[in-house]
Amino acid sequence: MLFRNRFLLLLALAALLAFVSLSLQFFHLIPVSTAKNEVSSKSRKRIMPEPVTEPPGADPVYEALLYCNIPSVAERSMEGHAPHHFKLVSVHVFIRHGDRYPLYVIPKTKRPEIDCTLVANRKPYHPKLEAFVSHMSKGSGASFESPLHSLPLYPSHQLCEMGELTQTGVVQHLQNGQLLRDIYLKKHKLLPSDWSTGQLYLETTGKSRTLQSGLALLYGFLPDFDWKKIYFRHQPSALFCSGNCYCPVRNHYLEKEQRRQYLLRLKNNQLERTYGDMARIVDVPTKQLRAANPIDSMLCHFCHNVSFPCTRNGCIGMEHFKVIKMHQIEDERERQEKKLYLGYALLGAHPILNQTIGRMQRAAEGRRGELFALYSAHDVTLSPVLSALGLKEARFPRFAARLIFELWQDREKPSEHSVRILYNGVDVTFHTSFCRDHHKRSLKPMCPLENLVRFVKKDMFVALGGGGTNYHDACHREGL
Repeated sequence: MLFRNRFLLLLALAALLAFVSLSLQFFHLIPVSTAKNEVSSKSRKRIMPEPVTEPPGADPVYEALLYCNIPSVAERSMEGHAPHHFKLVSVHVFIRHGDRYPLYVIPKTKRPEIDCTLVANRKPYHPKLEAFVSHMSKGSGASFESPLHSLPLYPSHQLCEMGELTQTGVVQHLQNGQLLRDIYLKKHKLLPSDWSTGQLYLETTGKSRTLQSGLALLYGFLPDFDWKKIYFRHQPSALFCSGNCYCPVRNHYLEKEQRRQYLLRLKNNQLERTYGDMARIVDVPTKQLRAANPIDSMLCHFCHNVSFPCTRNGCIGMEHFKVIKMHQIEDERERQEKKLYLGYALLGAHPILNQTIGRMQRAAEGRRGELFALYSAHDVTLSPVLSALGLKEARFPRFAARLIFELWQDREKPSEHSVRILYNGVDVTFHTSFCRDHHKRSLKPMCPLENLVRFVKKDMFVALGGGGTNYHDACHREGL
């Protein structure tokens, strides 16, 4: 009897301890170690910190993690949200290419060993990855506008080439495509089951990383990826300005903005000391190191959790990375304050915005045309568009960033059309300069199409000053 009572007492104590332990783990009061997160001897030098919640102030590591945009669980997004009596008419998607290998090499250091082949047993992974590779390998006869037909349709080098899309970049856009498919096709039936080439508008720059990113998004998006229906147009300019690229005033604004960047860098003594220390480590003049844009290569190391390079003089480290990344954050902040970039952005973004509202207007009038437009582009494409729209709080475009314009029709008032604008899944419609105050006067959770049209056709030129009323005059006005 005594043994039995002791046994029951021990059992009760064990249960109590288990409950307390689980409670502490649930409230994160003690650390939990799992096989997934254990550090092996092979990964001790890796640099990736654990993801954290948003810090109260500017944090270079947190901002870098957001920039990497490492694929994880399906993200929550606000695309496709509208009252039940609204019909989705068309969607216009601007993307930045996915994660890529660096464009620059830190002098006298070994290139980061990143494998650009696409394999199923390596993270990050997507269920459609193998099918994507199989489908792309059969697309040699795809009909693209020259010179796109000469580009590879998917990355395939064991050691990535400079600027090449990585497996992470492919997975980022397969995930983007699947997310948009669930919203726009499954929920809103944007495309009919027998969709045709004319219902898609696809455009990309002449870089393999943008073409491949666009193909990955489409493969995740379309229910039936038919090579006969896929036609990408080539855009020679990263601004997507087509035949309207000559703009002397835009270039003038860009020169003033570059001058601002230069002066800010000169004032940052900590940044100069950091560049000097890194130059000492790699044994090159500071000017040569700075010209190699080391943050580009360092971000690749950071995003892929690979240690920074070392030489016999020492190692480039996280402290160097933090200083340079923090300077980028400060540069973004000053850019918003001084507004020199805004003139460049308004003129740089006008051609592509003008093209977009033209498509929207044709769709609103019921004319046959594109239901889904995709522009596969770069950070230097999205950044001026975000600034031109007045999205002051928008972060610099991360890898696989997406900016989406949705056109909606009110079924109760069929002649009325509205737009929603979303950046990385967040509804930013009422943060734009042309619709910032509209929600105070209307209960509709979107902006009248006329507001966007008036902004592109008139208000963008008013914001520039100088009396110009059209793109040509604004680009060629004198007296600046």
